Amino acid sequence: MIDPELLEILACPKCKGDLELISDKGLYCSNCKLLYPVREGIPVMLIEEAEHYEKPQS
Repeated sequence: MIDPELLEILACPKCKGDLELISDKGLYCSNCKLLYPVREGIPVMLIEEAEHYEKPQS
């Protein structure tokens, strides 16, 4: 689990936009449609490690 205070200050390294925690997937940028992985509780904020991700509509 990522500390909520840390989540508030993290930004997408590509566009500097806000990130959303998708609990079982990672950190998602809706502007870039990129998903950054979280490994052992640590966000991997490298563009080359991110995957293209289409968030399901709710």
